[in-house]
Amino acid sequence: MARGGYRQPGSPAPVSGPGALSQRTDGGPGKQPVRVPTGGTYGQAQQLQQLQQGAPVAASPGGDVGTPQAAQDPTAGLVGFDQPSQQPDIPVTAGAAAGAGPGLEALGLPNQPDDDMRRLLAYLPVFEHMANQPGSSKAARNLVRQLKGMA
Repeated sequence: MARGGYRQPGSPAPVSGPGALSQRTDGGPGKQPVRVPTGGTYGQAQQLQQLQQGAPVAASPGGDVGTPQAAQDPTAGLVGFDQPSQQPDIPVTAGAAAGAGPGLEALGLPNQPDDDMRRLLAYLPVFEHMANQPGSSKAARNLVRQLKGMA
């Protein structure tokens, strides 16, 4: 198998000419050049080349893809501070940890800090060792107290 030397390009034009003489060098729309990797087992390169030639790549649509939709007004549907409430039977503090109405449980969210603290219980001996070291922070000791209170 000879290597090196001149290789005839597979595309219609090896080099594009200037201005009005310019030609496509990629083989035209929807045609992708065949690229076969080197190496591999005997006959694999020919098989890959035939597979690529048998399944041409579809041409991309390009051009006009339609008109963009008008941007929507982000303030549409908002109620101003000077407007009357659209839900007068629900207090403003509904869903908050304080005030009238249901609390945070109404949101249906898991109590994430408690879940995290329960997972940390497995590391309580490590945290106790850390908190008992000279110069340990007050926060480290408080963490150990809080974990012990959960156990």
